[in-house]
Amino acid sequence: MSTALVLFRRDLRLGDNPAWTAACAAHAQVLPVFIHAPAEEAPWAAGAASRWWLHHSLASLQADLQQQRGSLHLGQGETLPQLRELLARSGASAVYWNRLYEPAAIARDTRLKAALREQGVAVHSHSAALWSEPWQISTQQGEPYRVFTPYWRNLRAQLKVAEPLPEPAVPGWMQLPGSLPLAALQLLPQVRWDRGLADAWQPGECGAHELLELFGDDAVNDYAQARDLPARHGTSRLSPHLHFGEISPRQIHAGLQRQSERLDARRRPDLEPYLRELGWREFAHHLLYHFPHTPTANFNPRFDGFGWAPDDDAQLARWQQGRTGIPLVDAGMRELWHTGWMHNRVRMIVASFLTKNLRQHWLRGARWFWDTLVDADLASNTLGWQWVAGCGADAAPYFRVFNPLTQAVKFDPEGSYLRRWLPELAQAPRELLQQPWKDPSLLARSGYPAPMLDLAQSRQQALAAYQTLRGQ
Repeated sequence: MSTALVLFRRDLRLGDNPAWTAACAAHAQVLPVFIHAPAEEAPWAAGAASRWWLHHSLASLQADLQQQRGSLHLGQGETLPQLRELLARSGASAVYWNRLYEPAAIARDTRLKAALREQGVAVHSHSAALWSEPWQISTQQGEPYRVFTPYWRNLRAQLKVAEPLPEPAVPGWMQLPGSLPLAALQLLPQVRWDRGLADAWQPGECGAHELLELFGDDAVNDYAQARDLPARHGTSRLSPHLHFGEISPRQIHAGLQRQSERLDARRRPDLEPYLRELGWREFAHHLLYHFPHTPTANFNPRFDGFGWAPDDDAQLARWQQGRTGIPLVDAGMRELWHTGWMHNRVRMIVASFLTKNLRQHWLRGARWFWDTLVDADLASNTLGWQWVAGCGADAAPYFRVFNPLTQAVKFDPEGSYLRRWLPELAQAPRELLQQPWKDPSLLARSGYPAPMLDLAQSRQQALAAYQTLRGQ
């Protein structure tokens, strides 16, 4: 009777899971396994918000397996010795997993494959996280893309609506004693600051599909416009579910297509703007695979000599805490701290403020996002911060400095987003909400801080610093 281990990582679902499906089809028994090995992800082990999500996602997967009379075997420590022990105890002849694409994960999985195959164990890796593997899309010269639009044009031409794999029937379960309790992984914070996350999210495969259905029923209809309005639920909010593999791009594409086809042709939404956003996620992984140094180094080496301001921990702390005195920046940073998430347009604005108005190095912001975002993804985080800072692939031009005041007027005209996340300004008159410093008595009454800098002056200083790059 053949037995297989299925190693779950960031593919915490049973539907449309190629490794799980293949193992169930080829073997008489399966043993689902999760091994917590944060040291193997260094220097980008999961941050605090991601660990919170992982705990609850694993709990959801455990519950789903238990409904089928199975269980998830939990381990902790170095992956190879853990797998070898489980192979010996179970008599399994094969290990299945879905591929990861971060540099540390690729190096680790390469070592695992070699070591396991050397001892006669069959190893099968599958693609489960992306529409296309990072090495499958290239320019006509066989080079990786560095600009999104031609990359997306190439990928979109190949993209078809594909039916996701159904959840497989499990032939038989292998269960072993010695599985750790979930609490032993110590993923939750000791000091419980996570109430806002719990109120905002339902980690797990079920939560992902509920969000997809809500998005397909409502927000997708005017996604092209509503996605820029932070006060509205105009985006899918599926990014953490995608990151942890609770839903796949294929499932999203097929699900939205099915929901769209149920409508009268005149009412069918245009899915292209949203698919294009998923394309940016694919592009981020394409870049990370081909340029693995970029999580800590400039994609554009011209920036290696750029005159960033000296590290200023006091300024950084005010930015992190949402106490800059610039309302839209502060609202975004407080939304991040409370919910583990931030609206994408606001992410660009707070990143621009840190890297251009304050001229703090983009890596300082990337590390904070890494610790506080529930959707902290190394590829997307790297692409986003380098794009705003101007040193990345297909980057924003050096002279693009997001103005938080005009952005608030344009994308939060009623001030709903600001009033929600800045309760001390909730009763401020509309004409003062974006610029409360115009009334010093308002600042005194509310306790809201005065601006930490002059936006116009800091913009000119940033432009002068960036101008030095043009001659290089």
